[in-house]
Amino acid sequence: MLFFSRWKVIAILSVCLLGMLLTAPNFFARESLTWLPQLFQRQIALGLDLRGGAHLLIEVDTASLVRERLEAVRDDARKLLREARVGYTGLGLQGQSVQVRITDPAKVEEAKTKLGAIVQNLSGAISLTPVYDVEITQPEANLIRLTMTPAGIDYRARRAVEQSTEVIRRRIDPEGVKEPIIARQGAARVLVQVPGEQDTERLKKLITQTARLTFHMVEAFGADALEPGRANADSMVLYSRADPPVPLLVQARPLIVGDDLVDAQPTFDQKTSEPAVSFRLTTAGGIKFAEISTANVGRAFAIVLDKDVISYPSIREPITGGSGQISGNFTVQEANDLALLLRAGALPANLTVVEERTVGAGLGADSIKAAQIAMLVGTGLIVAFMVASYGMLGVFACVGMTINVMFTFSLLTLLGATLTLPGIAGIVLSVGMAVDANVLIYERIREEQQLGRTAINAIDTGFRKAMDTIIDANLTLLIASIALYFFGTGSIKGFAITLGIGNVTSFFTAVTVTRLIAATWVKYARPTRVPL
Repeated sequence: MLFFSRWKVIAILSVCLLGMLLTAPNFFARESLTWLPQLFQRQIALGLDLRGGAHLLIEVDTASLVRERLEAVRDDARKLLREARVGYTGLGLQGQSVQVRITDPAKVEEAKTKLGAIVQNLSGAISLTPVYDVEITQPEANLIRLTMTPAGIDYRARRAVEQSTEVIRRRIDPEGVKEPIIARQGAARVLVQVPGEQDTERLKKLITQTARLTFHMVEAFGADALEPGRANADSMVLYSRADPPVPLLVQARPLIVGDDLVDAQPTFDQKTSEPAVSFRLTTAGGIKFAEISTANVGRAFAIVLDKDVISYPSIREPITGGSGQISGNFTVQEANDLALLLRAGALPANLTVVEERTVGAGLGADSIKAAQIAMLVGTGLIVAFMVASYGMLGVFACVGMTINVMFTFSLLTLLGATLTLPGIAGIVLSVGMAVDANVLIYERIREEQQLGRTAINAIDTGFRKAMDTIIDANLTLLIASIALYFFGTGSIKGFAITLGIGNVTSFFTAVTVTRLIAATWVKYARPTRVPL
């Protein structure tokens, strides 16, 4: 146990050196590290409670989600009945239902059969008990009603929250470096915490904007768009961003939707040098756009973002490249934000901010100071105890404990983890746990020496026989850390991560680093008795 080959010594020292290089950038300003390789520029991100930042509680508007589904049901019902040549009147929304009256009583059953295509099975094809989102009933002789079921409403609300969480994450942290906390709260709310963010107004706008991009053909604009009787069920009036706004009559059914986008990037218009957004369509979207532009040369189409017409250029020639540009008197920041919104995707429902607050950086500085004091006091007491109890071997344990803390910070840096107050608590606890393995080894060495073994044999036997106990102790703590991580939420995860990492690194330092130090001491000091 005390023999180390040359390659093992080199490997252990190399790992220690790498840990030191990964930890060192945390003690310098980020601007001073630009000359280093990217791997050694990483720093631990501080959480909201240490760095300050924005805290938002957002609610998903499930009512608008239900209404959108009912409007889709209404439109689908109109299309299906027209295709089947079934006469009807009074098609419209009524509470959480869509109802329609069939003019010919003989075609009521045929209409119900055709409308059955609207109903969706939410439970999937493999379920034995299907759950449908819409229920078709006939409250009167010629009246058909399509009603949203409670299961359908619950399913769509749950999906909306899940999708909103992912869209918010892509919008706030597109590069994955801010380490925001985005978690579901209750049935229809999402908690958002962004460390270091102080501009809550921009953050709210970035999060809550639906960002539904659609392209529509323009039927008329200006005064012609507002002529009485011009608009119908297949068209709608929207307004441009100009001052004063220009009314446009556009086709209700979009030609291109946000799902057809594959990328969007901020750029500058080559003709006007104004900020703009370039976009690229999917292969299918590009083919569709080429067909539409070829068939409508000379006509205008409107680029619409959340019912707001950004621009309405004319199609001068077929657009076959599958890409284009959106310009609309943007500022540089607006172009960047719009490109980010389009890349992240549209929200499935409207979001409302129900709670907001900003955590000041001053509170974070006080938290860091208090944590530093706690860590220093705890470390000092541990060092004093180990040196007083085990002498020279206690010093070795303290060196190993220091290297263990360095390894913990280096792994947190490498993983890009966010450090919070609970995370610091996990590190402080792991500092205490780091010497547990050494205590087990040293007590075993003391027992072996009392049995009459020589110093070298006692140290070798102590390290060897304490190994099973060390593995059991560290394994049980690691299992607890994993359970906390997977079943915990928020700050509990941060505590579990630092505790688990500290547990793994403490095992490594106890069985390799501390043992190497002890072996080196025995090799050169050749003690006749272990000073315990």
